[in-house]
Amino acid sequence: MDTLVDAPLTIPALADATELSCDVLVIGGGTAGTMAALTAAERGARVLLLEKAHVRHSGALAMGMDGVNNAVIPGRAEPDDYVAEITRANDGIVDQSTVRQTATRGFAMVQRLESYGVKFEKDEHGEYAVRQVHRSGSYVLPMPEGKDVKKVLYRQLRRREMRERIRIENRVMPVRVLTHPDDGRAIGAAGFNTRTGEFVTVRAGAVILATGPCGRLGLPASGYLYGTYENPTNAGDGYSMAYHAGAALTGIECFQVNPLIKDYNGPACAYVANPFGGYQVNRHGERFVESDYWSGQMMAEFAAELASDRGPVYLKLSHLPEETVAAVESILHTTERPTRGTFHEGRGHDYRTHDIEMHISEIGLCGGHSASGVRVDAHARTTVPRLYAAGDLACVPHNYMIGAFVYGDLAGEDAARYRTYEGELPQEQLAAAHELVYRPLRHSDGPPQPQVEYKLRRFVNDYVAPPKTGAKLSLAVEAFTRMSGEIAGMGARTAHELMRCAEVSFIRDCAEMAARASLARTESRWGLYHERLDHPERDDADWLHHLDLRKSPTGAMEFTARPVEPYAVPVPGFVPAPGPEHPLGEVALVPVATAGPRYAAPAARPAAAAPAPAALAPPGTPDLSAPDPALLRLLSLTEESPDLDALRPYLADADPAVRAAAVAALGETTPAGTGPALAACLLDAAPRVRSAAAAALRELVEVLPAEAELENGLRAALGVGDATVRAAALDVLRTLRLGDAGVYVAALRDTAVEVRTSAVRGLVSVDAVPELAAAAADPAREVRVAAARGLAAVHAPAPEPLDPLITDPDPLVRAAALGALATTGCPPEYAARAVAALADPAWQVRAGAATALRAAPSAEAVPALAGTVDDPNADVRKAAVLSLLSHRSVPEARTALAAAAADPDADIRAYASRTAS
Repeated sequence: MDTLVDAPLTIPALADATELSCDVLVIGGGTAGTMAALTAAERGARVLLLEKAHVRHSGALAMGMDGVNNAVIPGRAEPDDYVAEITRANDGIVDQSTVRQTATRGFAMVQRLESYGVKFEKDEHGEYAVRQVHRSGSYVLPMPEGKDVKKVLYRQLRRREMRERIRIENRVMPVRVLTHPDDGRAIGAAGFNTRTGEFVTVRAGAVILATGPCGRLGLPASGYLYGTYENPTNAGDGYSMAYHAGAALTGIECFQVNPLIKDYNGPACAYVANPFGGYQVNRHGERFVESDYWSGQMMAEFAAELASDRGPVYLKLSHLPEETVAAVESILHTTERPTRGTFHEGRGHDYRTHDIEMHISEIGLCGGHSASGVRVDAHARTTVPRLYAAGDLACVPHNYMIGAFVYGDLAGEDAARYRTYEGELPQEQLAAAHELVYRPLRHSDGPPQPQVEYKLRRFVNDYVAPPKTGAKLSLAVEAFTRMSGEIAGMGARTAHELMRCAEVSFIRDCAEMAARASLARTESRWGLYHERLDHPERDDADWLHHLDLRKSPTGAMEFTARPVEPYAVPVPGFVPAPGPEHPLGEVALVPVATAGPRYAAPAARPAAAAPAPAALAPPGTPDLSAPDPALLRLLSLTEESPDLDALRPYLADADPAVRAAAVAALGETTPAGTGPALAACLLDAAPRVRSAAAAALRELVEVLPAEAELENGLRAALGVGDATVRAAALDVLRTLRLGDAGVYVAALRDTAVEVRTSAVRGLVSVDAVPELAAAAADPAREVRVAAARGLAAVHAPAPEPLDPLITDPDPLVRAAALGALATTGCPPEYAARAVAALADPAWQVRAGAATALRAAPSAEAVPALAGTVDDPNADVRKAAVLSLLSHRSVPEARTALAAAAADPDADIRAYASRTAS
């Protein structure tokens, strides 16, 4: 492999190109591309999937995924509410028909993914455990095994029936979409093999671009080229290819900027931490975020706080109890970013003693997390016939992972109508693509790619990153134009270096688009995403429209003002003005050759406005020996989707490493009989094999048949000495509805806390209330907390079983029991106990009591809650405000909420202001 990568290359003749053909060409094997390929194949198309890396490990999903940010689950959220939410988050500039596709089709996509084996968090009754992170909707659906999503999708691609229709070419990087010289429709692509260097051409009936965002645009504060927030392989390939194919791009001036961990290229994961009780604070421990959605306005507030004397900014977790911190760690250190725990360990930081310092990421272009991408309609069609865009590349604002899957599905469905282009491929376009790929070999001693890319992206930081000005953006355009020559002069010797050089050309294209689009929109909008210091106000009168850009016939970058389509869901504060598209032409640069007019005396500086007043046991040594030949044979066999009989010899191998790898192969290929086979592996003598089997069962639980053989194997595993195995067996029995009250009651006597906690969830699933109430006497606080919450989760909850837990000596147990009263009901006698608990010295108990009063009679609840809105603890005041909202028909409640609208805590102010809603 290294020999191939490092071997010196010669430039292949254009006539020697390898030609491939297909009905539907999918470029990019990540989230959207995988789904597009599957859907197109299911509808009868011959599909070719090109990926410049390897589909098994490519795309943002391969980096880990902790949950879904925009799941519109029936009964928990409404599509119209979601569409309105995204419209507000994007300051009104939205094609609601595209956002509505995600809102209305997202739930079916969740179910489809679940049928593949993707695991979404559910409660004890099998309902989706949607959580509320934003103040106006419940859309966040955790994914406990999110690290394995890409593996699950790859397994679908490798199913026998899919392999007959989907051809995967890994290590092939397209650089240009080919278009028909007469009608401009997409007819294929040109690229090269990133290992061998051979030139590759493709003829296709339709082309789907699914190459992800341009995450490698700005330079991270760390200075590392590849230390980006997004997957660093996402260099804007699709943005550049769409532009040169003649497609319109839109919203390119609306950048992606995200909060992240200081000095670590990973998100701070507030979406994970907030439902557990974490939140963002300044150095004084004050919540400061006023915005309701993770948007440019929220990032503007974040940046302002960070730059003030109230910075740094932190994700606060140190106030949480041990079991909660451990649960957060189990997600953040495995699912979202496996290196995260190692990073904190290297700093000597622990969430129990250190809050997480946050910072701001470099800028990027991304449709899925902001609004900058290729213009698409509600079927993923671009403005070029037969060319589609899906995922973070497409401009469907705040689309996230579910939206990427939905638009991959839409693109695959629509593109499957077309069949292979049979005409001659355009030689002029092929020659241009050939030159783009191989020109670095003509001067192999030219400047190396890392140096040129660093310089290019430093200019992005210097001139394009917000806050923006016309002068800096004009300097950026000059710099990027000048650097076209420097990029053409880069040197390379290997195919890998050719790939990196091509990526720099994509980054340069995106940088120029970002600068020119930012220069064209002469207003500030989207908070930090497009903050113009020379045009500081939002201007809806002139700029409540899309700004499209495209390549003109002469090669210039031209702009069009496109009206926002009339809203299907009205949103107060935004009224789109109908009308035709208005050509703007090329954007004019601000003169920057001299500082002011030449030969003029220095101008007097205008008087500055008065400043505004300041606001108040390491793991064991790894085995570095040569791999067992059986492992290599097994890896090769896995690619062929073997049946269980073919894997049995490996499952019985004498080497535990081989057996563990065979378990992983079972999890990846899932032949018939996988469930019982994995259950049998729970009895293996080797801990690593048992652990792998338990993990695989948890991952696959949604797709395993609930058969008797599996049930017997799981029940047998309850006698294993490994607590992790016993807990996994209980969880799988519960999820598949194979357990009963007897097996869960027996597990309540287990010596391991994690097993007893799983037993409590099992009892909830079968509504065994008397047995569940017995867990109130468990010696472990974690189990008693689980019992309190479980008693509120049964189908017919009642307050009486909570009695011993309400008087429990542990404050966290009392808090959980009191909070459960909000669900079970809080009749007068319990309301009196909750009112008394508002004087408890533990803030968690006071917060639980305030939550309980949400369900109490207003006569008892409102006076007590009104007196709690000045509690010294912000979380208690927040709980009181949320409960008062349930009683807002009472005048005294409205008066208390009006007072809370001036609370120093931003979260409390935001909730209190919703009195009239």
